[in-house]
Amino acid sequence: MGHEDLKLEGINCRVLTVSSSRTGKSDKSGKLIEKLLSKEGHAVEAKRIVPDQPESIRKEIEETAGSRPRVLVITGGTGLSLQDQTVDVLKKLEDKLLPGFGEAFRWLSFEDIGPRAILSRARASVVGDTLVFSLPGSTAAVELGMKELILPAMGHALYELDKEKEDAG
Repeated sequence: MGHEDLKLEGINCRVLTVSSSRTGKSDKSGKLIEKLLSKEGHAVEAKRIVPDQPESIRKEIEETAGSRPRVLVITGGTGLSLQDQTVDVLKKLEDKLLPGFGEAFRWLSFEDIGPRAILSRARASVVGDTLVFSLPGSTAAVELGMKELILPAMGHALYELDKEKEDAG
């Protein structure tokens, strides 16, 4: 198997829902992310819900990037509203932007929802040595992003990050 087909299993992940209204019971998108990661054999070390406030979001991203999980999947806070802060916080913390993720997400979304897809600020970044994927809050968006982009690509992305560290060391 070539590294272009690399699909790692057992990746340590965290799930973060950014919402001022969702609770553990009503967080369908966070539960779906957790389910899809687990189904693929990945370990979900934590699943949290924080309000859509910059300080809460920043703290969770920094805590994840400074600990064991290699992947953080965030749902919520990617819209155009002034309350949607996830992407704005992520921009300030990221070491590297992965622009293809947002581009591909919007392209795939366009097939489902048409021109409204351009309003999404879905984003992927590297923070430290952690991959951070930021998806909209809807379950349809989460399912699309996870199945079509994140799950198929995260093993290879981690391979590339680790290879870069090995080459530097």
